[in-house]
Amino acid sequence: TPSTLPSTPIPSEAVVSASSHPVDLDDAVSVIRGFAMDAPRAANSGHQGTAMALAPLAHVLYSRVMKHDPNDPEWVDRDRFVLSAGHASILQYSMLYLTGYGLELDDLRDFRQWESSTPGHPEAGHTVGVEVTTGPLGQGLANAVGMAIAERHLRARFGADAIDHHIWAIAGDGCMMEGVSHEAGGLAGNLALGNLTVVFDSNHITIDGDTSLATREDVGARFAAYGWDVVELGDIGDDADALEAALRASREVTDKPSLLVLRTHIGTPSPDHTDDHSAHGLAFDHDDITRTKEVMGIPDEPFWAPEDLVAAYRSHAAERGAEARAEWTERTAEIVTDPAWIAAWDQTGLDGWEDALPTWEVGEELATRQAIQKVLDATVDLVPTMLSGSADLTGSTGTGLEGAGIHTADNPDGRQFHFGIREHGMGSALVGMARHGGVVPLGGTFFTFLDYMRPPVRLASMSNAKCVFVWTHDSVGVGEDGPTHQPVEHLSSLRGMPGLQVIRPADANEVAEAFRIALGTDGPTALVLTRQGVTVTTDGSAVQTGAGVVRDTDGPADVVLLGTGSEVSLCVEAAEVLAADDIAARVVSMPSWDRFAAQSNEVQRAVLPDDVPVLSVEAAATFGWAAWADDSIGIDRFGESAPGAEALERLGINVDNVVAHARDLIA
Repeated sequence: TPSTLPSTPIPSEAVVSASSHPVDLDDAVSVIRGFAMDAPRAANSGHQGTAMALAPLAHVLYSRVMKHDPNDPEWVDRDRFVLSAGHASILQYSMLYLTGYGLELDDLRDFRQWESSTPGHPEAGHTVGVEVTTGPLGQGLANAVGMAIAERHLRARFGADAIDHHIWAIAGDGCMMEGVSHEAGGLAGNLALGNLTVVFDSNHITIDGDTSLATREDVGARFAAYGWDVVELGDIGDDADALEAALRASREVTDKPSLLVLRTHIGTPSPDHTDDHSAHGLAFDHDDITRTKEVMGIPDEPFWAPEDLVAAYRSHAAERGAEARAEWTERTAEIVTDPAWIAAWDQTGLDGWEDALPTWEVGEELATRQAIQKVLDATVDLVPTMLSGSADLTGSTGTGLEGAGIHTADNPDGRQFHFGIREHGMGSALVGMARHGGVVPLGGTFFTFLDYMRPPVRLASMSNAKCVFVWTHDSVGVGEDGPTHQPVEHLSSLRGMPGLQVIRPADANEVAEAFRIALGTDGPTALVLTRQGVTVTTDGSAVQTGAGVVRDTDGPADVVLLGTGSEVSLCVEAAEVLAADDIAARVVSMPSWDRFAAQSNEVQRAVLPDDVPVLSVEAAATFGWAAWADDSIGIDRFGESAPGAEALERLGINVDNVVAHARDLIA
């Protein structure tokens, strides 16, 4: 449905003559459209039509508008581009090939093949020039919001001479239907992110057919209600100069994010599949491709790319990029030697920050969610790269940054975020912030709400995004809120996620060590923390290797009590009861399965001897514990609404049950 919103006028100075561009427009667009048909056809898999329709837009972005340098893809002040409609990945790969990011024709021919540089959806860290991993619809849009947050914060902190770039994203109808677009859109509007432009590719097509089958909402009106500047571009998808003018004009809107609603025609200029929903996928066979290339007036050969055009394209991109980067290098000669700048882009703290980490005496008692707050309080000034927030649970999750200022539209220098009740949007924004670089984002919510934010956690793990997820109220110790808020099954699911460092600290000392390790690790870290108070029983060292001995025996052990989180102190109590009956029980804290699994067999056997039976104790599902333990105490059912201590007691997380299981295991 066309928006009734007034369009923002495009200033005349934003219009740039096509004659100022050295690359032949028609040939460039035809090459991109040819790739969009040929690569999926060669792979017998992929999405052709969207990339074909967006070829002029991509050409304009990469060759005329965006600030980027193919010879320095990691230049910190480059514009960021996010293809939220990640199924159209061949569009981005085509541009990375043409502008000289290292992809060659053989890479395009290997589209979607084993270990190729051109996977089915863009993967950050895998293909040079891809900023974030996209594909699950809507994620890229929310990542772009996070990138815009990071850029604006760093600009406020270091000045516009050092940081002054724009975030560009392309989102499709599917992205806008996904709920995360609402959460991210509302957040961006509230923060007035004027450094963000999202082009909404409104082609009215989904896999099943016309979008009217499922929705008739006015997306432009929705985003205007969030506080975005919305421009209805209409049917200008093939008009490169008009697209350039619109993109440049959006960059001049600095007090709110911009949504450019572009009406495109999927599969254009095909005589067979334009505006056909089949073009969303692999609609073009060899005959269709032949007829379409005839319409475009280019040779009917796969991966047609004239050498002179490619050379001109790459030369133009390199010259533009080198000039912009040289100017930046000159004006930032002093800034880049600032220790704070270096720490920011290393995503760590200032020298000596670890010395500020607090420690606790054995026997003290506090919840691990309280411990993380004390850790942040102690390091807030020494880790200025840390940005922290929560989904409306700052006090409950211990994620406050006292004195660091609240991040708002009027105070972009603030480091304390209020994401609102938007777990999905928060998680996706954290990933975008981390992938942008210059900051280490931390976000907190109750562990049960992992269900609302699992997609960005998975993508953070896949793309090695350095962010810290803080989940508290980790089990039935939550108490009276009942089974809806008692996430007994979540730990086992997180532990099965490749690339995610999962730490469930036993006490405050392990929390401090976990935080130190999180800042020293490339990639995401999950901290799973208690609501209830726990007794300090460790020195924190077990986190380094993933598991360590907390209480040992004088002679050979009869049994190992292996616990995590709040159950480690429970194991210590049980070991003392067993000792009174001359049963020697070693107590081991195992805060991180993945870190322990990475140790050598020698290290593992020193903690868990082969000839001693092991009993695991954890107030969560026992799934997976068979890898480490001979028997397990856990909670393989949903919880119950009752005071936390009573819920734990009645569900078998108590000393008597541990002692009884230990005796049975020894027998």
